[in-house]
Amino acid sequence: MAAPSSLTIVIKLGTSSIVDEKTHEPILSILTLIVETVAKLHRDGHRVVLVSSGAVGVGLRRMDVDERPTYLPRIQALAAVGQCRLMSLWDNLFSHLRVPVAQILLTRNDIADRTQYVNAQNTFGQLFDMGVIPIVNENDTLAVSEIKFGDNDTLSAITAAMVKADYLFLMTDVDCLYTANPRNNPDAKPIEVVSDIASLEADVSSAGSSLGTGGMSTKIVAAKLGTSAGVTTVITKSSKPGNVHEIVKYLQHVEARSNGTANEQDAPTAPLHTRFLRSGTPVQSRTFWLLHGLYPHGTLFIDHGAYNALLNKANLLPAGVVGVEGHFGQQEAVRLVVVERPSPDALNGDFYHHAQEPKEVGRALVNYGSLEIAHIKGHRSTEIETLLGYADSDYVAMRENISFHPEDIVSHPVTPSLTPALDEWK
Repeated sequence: MAAPSSLTIVIKLGTSSIVDEKTHEPILSILTLIVETVAKLHRDGHRVVLVSSGAVGVGLRRMDVDERPTYLPRIQALAAVGQCRLMSLWDNLFSHLRVPVAQILLTRNDIADRTQYVNAQNTFGQLFDMGVIPIVNENDTLAVSEIKFGDNDTLSAITAAMVKADYLFLMTDVDCLYTANPRNNPDAKPIEVVSDIASLEADVSSAGSSLGTGGMSTKIVAAKLGTSAGVTTVITKSSKPGNVHEIVKYLQHVEARSNGTANEQDAPTAPLHTRFLRSGTPVQSRTFWLLHGLYPHGTLFIDHGAYNALLNKANLLPAGVVGVEGHFGQQEAVRLVVVERPSPDALNGDFYHHAQEPKEVGRALVNYGSLEIAHIKGHRSTEIETLLGYADSDYVAMRENISFHPEDIVSHPVTPSLTPALDEWK
């Protein structure tokens, strides 16, 4: 069991923090400072994970390629070349401080199965117990769009949720978020604390480097994911990695002060940063996995009655499904979208494009594939065997395999007038 002062910290580094954008040479000055910072945190008793981009950039340098190609197999080949050298570089730098490291390469496929997701959590736990620094990257040598996380900001947030991190640090090229772009607006003011991301007013127009895939907008998305899982997320400057150690000390003091175990006058000063406060009601591990760990292969359109029944912990019955989009099989993830139930005249048309304000409210693992659900939608459970010739389940999806986006649970309270009697859904 970790000591009370021991924290789990995830630090995400973009390609521009690791590789020079023009020469593709490793930026050894920053890398060395990062290693020293992680080693300090490690010596302080904290568990640290690095989420490191840069494989393609290092591969470009190794193969003397001037620009990142657009042909996917070429990119994946360069990633395969670069990942070896990148990991060797990390291992060499950390070895000088006698800190062991481990490589973890992930795609969504690696955590699509709940057992694999839990196994990944257990692997991280064992590495922490052994005093090892896990270095995580997306497996760009194999990933295609359907199984990619999209960018390492998203990957870092999912990793932070997986390891139940206290803090997620997103290293970028600015000190913090500003109310406007500080490069061209001298009146831009720093945003130091964000308690409600939905109400955030900031300039997030930064598009990332030519080597990387992210920008400030992807960091906002990562902050939403992280904070929803109970992880305080921090944006700070990548060229000053030592800031992470100072910010952690400052936040520990803030926590101690709130507990009455520290004095305000003893507070250390913190470098400029933006801190996104963790949710007071974080989603559980399985809920987070369903919402963000899986790639949705299609969409189920459900009516308001079914939605409210689900909020009342009922299972999803075929009677509440009004449409299906995409091709998917049993036990694959789908989006749940609430729509107005269409009129009979619209049932044969593209109804969901005309429905009133359709909105994704969550995700589900389904008991039937898309073709089967298209046949049984709108029918009673007792009719499934007649329609399909078999009945694996009375339900399209079990409630335990359905998760709602937290903001939707708040913004869509159960409306008694819309909630049908449960026997109407059988």
